Amino acid sequence: MNSANQDPVIPASAYQLRNLLVAIAAILLTTALFFGIQTQHNSTSLAAVAAVAMPIDQAIANNKPTAIEFYADWCSSCQSMAADNLSLEQEYGDRLNFVMLNVDNTKWLPEVTKYRVDGIPRFIFLDNANQLIGDTTGAIPRGIMAENIEAAIAGQPLPHNSISSDRTSPIAEPQADISQPRDHGK
Repeated sequence: MNSANQDPVIPASAYQLRNLLVAIAAILLTTALFFGIQTQHNSTSLAAVAAVAMPIDQAIANNKPTAIEFYADWCSSCQSMAADNLSLEQEYGDRLNFVMLNVDNTKWLPEVTKYRVDGIPRFIFLDNANQLIGDTTGAIPRGIMAENIEAAIAGQPLPHNSISSDRTSPIAEPQADISQPRDHGK
């Protein structure tokens, strides 16, 4: 037998290795494609929205109502709202100040403390006299945000608000007879 006419014997493990490498490459390409599409879907970045936002000192001085967004670059809810918030800013920016404060910047710690920011995105609404009129926390749909903005511009109570108005009646707490464990029912 002539050795030139013989087919080389390839071990089964080589085929398994090749198949494994092809499968890994396919998984990596699929993952890259998926995340690439996700990234392209929301092309408006928080940086772009922050770039057109008004500085807080200017907002407080111009006698217009203000919406302050507390955000962070790593916040996926903040990122998901960026395009809507930019369009709202373009639509209502002549009548309402849009301010963005990054909670990762220690410069804004006094505001974070003042407005008790304990979750992001957090939206604070101020009237034209810079008095707190409402707030919301979390990802807010565009329509709900627009309704709050329109109410703030009109000087009306915000329809979607987690702050209660000062027009409510205080609830008196019941006076309970609190016994101590060692009182033994005395």
